Amino acid sequence: MTPFLPKWLEPYAFGLLLSGMMSFLVSGVSTALAAGLNAGFPLLWLSAWLPSWAIAFPSVLVVAPFVRRILARIVRPA
Repeated sequence: MTPFLPKWLEPYAFGLLLSGMMSFLVSGVSTALAAGLNAGFPLLWLSAWLPSWAIAFPSVLVVAPFVRRILARIVRPA
């Protein structure tokens, strides 16, 4: 597969995918624990996941530079 995104978009694409997957999993577990697994679960999960993703994506973009700086101080170069 040929890449189609320019390199400068990589951090944003990474944040979009990471935040989407993590918020999907966390909202699913939280929804299941709070409401149980029943017939209405998928719709309830989706209604929890989408707003969660809307918060998670910009949060990842803001927090990631701080995490990189912390890691640069605590991880030994190869």
